[in-house]
Amino acid sequence: MAFAPKRVFFERDALDYPMGKKMMDIFSKRTDIELHLLRSHNRVTGIPGSTPEKAYEEGKNTLVVGVRKTLKFETCKPSAHYQLPLVTGCMGKCEYCYLNTRFGKKPYIRIYVNIDEILRSAAGYIVQRKPDITVFEGAATSDPVPVEPYTGALADTIGFFAGQESGRFRFVTKYTDIDSLLDIHHNNRTTVRFSINAGPVIKEYEHFTPSLNRRIEAARKIALAGYPLGFIIGPVILFDRWEERYADMINELQNQLVDAGSRHIRFEVISHRFTSRAKKTIMEVFPGTTLPMEENERKFKYGQFGYGKYVYPPDAMEEIHTYFTEKLREAFPDCSIDYII
Repeated sequence: MAFAPKRVFFERDALDYPMGKKMMDIFSKRTDIELHLLRSHNRVTGIPGSTPEKAYEEGKNTLVVGVRKTLKFETCKPSAHYQLPLVTGCMGKCEYCYLNTRFGKKPYIRIYVNIDEILRSAAGYIVQRKPDITVFEGAATSDPVPVEPYTGALADTIGFFAGQESGRFRFVTKYTDIDSLLDIHHNNRTTVRFSINAGPVIKEYEHFTPSLNRRIEAARKIALAGYPLGFIIGPVILFDRWEERYADMINELQNQLVDAGSRHIRFEVISHRFTSRAKKTIMEVFPGTTLPMEENERKFKYGQFGYGKYVYPPDAMEEIHTYFTEKLREAFPDCSIDYII
């Protein structure tokens, strides 16, 4: 499921880079795609949408090809030491996604074409922290897989980190077009993680994303290619009979991966939470949503970035922690559970 934009904006400077030239060549041959040149960096105008729903939809159908001006990387707790900015935005339309409040009313996808400069900057961060290992997250504000056919940025990055003794790369995806990554020399220094959830959650809230079975099939390919493998399970939503449906998910993982050569799997489990701002945006974009967002059923908690969010109360969190610890250890005795939050 590669990204198929309706319109593409090019920053003029992007055409000075090989990746930018390649994408202009690709998209200029397509009669079904609008092409635009931006007059200034970070000023994207011309995306239609007069209502919140339409603006969201059109933003999700828009690609911006640009140059990453700042090569100072943001921190990325608890996943990694730093974000690695290859792409921002995602073509998925998940109702609960925190990016719904981060990228404005028209959340377009932006590709950065100066990949060599970005990787040189990463090398500098690695040198600064030697002899410690430095870990970079490639999907903190994006899903880079759907645009990989245009960019090749993941392939370049995996190859780069294969040669970095003190550097590690990781990214997470909901998407399954990973065949181009299977034969790359990765040297066990890139961890590929898949974001998964119970079938009913995917069907109800994760629009324009592959099914659970397709994600697990892709994960099996990654395991057989020898990559370190991980999964983010989230957001965990406590719907009716949630224990049974998450058990089905874990059982399917076990069945598909038991002979795939990846015994040490890393898991991250994230419970559903929301902010007041996120709820307002979600209700505007998805007015018929059934996401559980009743404040009086949650506990208000301040996060690491200073804003408040509504999380499950302590008894529910204890139930989630106990459930996933037991189920994951039972299915994958050698796994690592990085956190359950």
